[in-house]
Amino acid sequence: MEFIMKEPVSPTGQYVSSSALSLSILGVLEFEVPIDDLPVMSLIKDVFLPINPRFSSIMVEDENGEKQWKRVEVELHNHVKIPIFPSGLSLELYDKCFDDYISGIGMEQLPITQPLWEIHIINYPTTTAAAVTIFKLHHSLGNGVSLMGALLSCLQRADNPSLPLTFPSVSLPSNINDYNNNNNNNILNRVYEVFSVIYKTVSDFSWSIIKSTLVEDDKSPIRSGDVGIEFRPMTMATMTFSLDQIRQIKTKLGTTVNDVITGIIFLGTRLYMQEMSEESSKTRSTAVILLNTRVFRGYESIQDMVKPNAKTPWGNYFAFLHVPIPQYVTTDDATPSNPLEFVLKVQQILSAKKNSLAVYLTAQLLKTLKKFRGPEAAARFIHATSKNTSMGISNLMGPVEQIALANHLVKGLYFTVVGTPQSLGITMVSYNGKIRVAVKAEKDFIDISKFKCCLENAFQKIFKVVYEITYASQHVKG
Repeated sequence: MEFIMKEPVSPTGQYVSSSALSLSILGVLEFEVPIDDLPVMSLIKDVFLPINPRFSSIMVEDENGEKQWKRVEVELHNHVKIPIFPSGLSLELYDKCFDDYISGIGMEQLPITQPLWEIHIINYPTTTAAAVTIFKLHHSLGNGVSLMGALLSCLQRADNPSLPLTFPSVSLPSNINDYNNNNNNNILNRVYEVFSVIYKTVSDFSWSIIKSTLVEDDKSPIRSGDVGIEFRPMTMATMTFSLDQIRQIKTKLGTTVNDVITGIIFLGTRLYMQEMSEESSKTRSTAVILLNTRVFRGYESIQDMVKPNAKTPWGNYFAFLHVPIPQYVTTDDATPSNPLEFVLKVQQILSAKKNSLAVYLTAQLLKTLKKFRGPEAAARFIHATSKNTSMGISNLMGPVEQIALANHLVKGLYFTVVGTPQSLGITMVSYNGKIRVAVKAEKDFIDISKFKCCLENAFQKIFKVVYEITYASQHVKG
């Protein structure tokens, strides 16, 4: 039995499901216990599929060449994959099996003849979990906020399933609040702000066009620059940072959590580049940072997300920023630069970028390309935007409490995006008092173990300075 949905595929959904660009999200749940008794099929049928009709739909083209969602009967056995690994291996060897497996499914395209998702059940222990479930969801179904909302609707609070999940508060950094309070009534400052926004918008939008069409980043230890990177094997590594320690850094610098974690990533990236090649310290390297364009203060229920006037609507609402990765140079006596100054430099760059309207002009440009040249042209523009840069960065907000799936405790969660034409991609998600950073790298090009060490070293450098400053201040007061 088939049903035709009247809802067309959104423009962005068409961009990320084209011949030029096909993106999927891999969401990973790590469990504290084995999951051989997990009622997978009933959970999918009774909980997962009812979340949104798109999970039971395929893409088809109408008589005008526009893509539409078409409801179909879902054959669950085609969507659930349970790999068989050798038995009796060490945890380290199971890590290798898992890495090879996730690399393999990352390269595979989801069949377009069936709904665009898969669930992979890996009931083998690794060094980080007793078992793992991987959700592979095509990006056309929705972006990270939509899919995180869908995933969380299948889960419950571990401490009390009857209570709703809560999420970290979203607030402006203290220095921005102070600035607004002191200047709201100052007409000259308001005029200056308007002209500043106009200037930044024109500058950023122009640079974005140039970067997406003409100028590529230099080849470096994090950018091979080869064609077809999205079809090559990848390797992954994850690391965990304390959210409390990140907040200590944030408070000391008067920035945001995102500023701090982006500063850590950029510093760790520069440390890796310098370690691999001293000449790369001055290379032109740019990150594409994906931004959620909703007015987002937290996840709504799935029922609210699919309403016509939802505050946090379902779908693909994102834009991208081109952000140059600052150089981390040494002083004349060859001592390292202050890592806090590096983070503040990153914060200044991000603030300037976010205060422009370039991302909205870029969205209008994509709509114009689609209107006059079709969705494939818009998809090629987005592909070039990624291909010409060195890395992609994306983040999501996860629940404060520990979660469980059918009474199976979730130890950790993370995600990554596959199908991007970049050698390096980094994603972050907060969960249960921690921030999990996942690094996806081009296999046999980026040394993933060394890169992970450099990110952890960057965090230690930054936190050490903050700790020393705090200790010195307390010692003086004492």
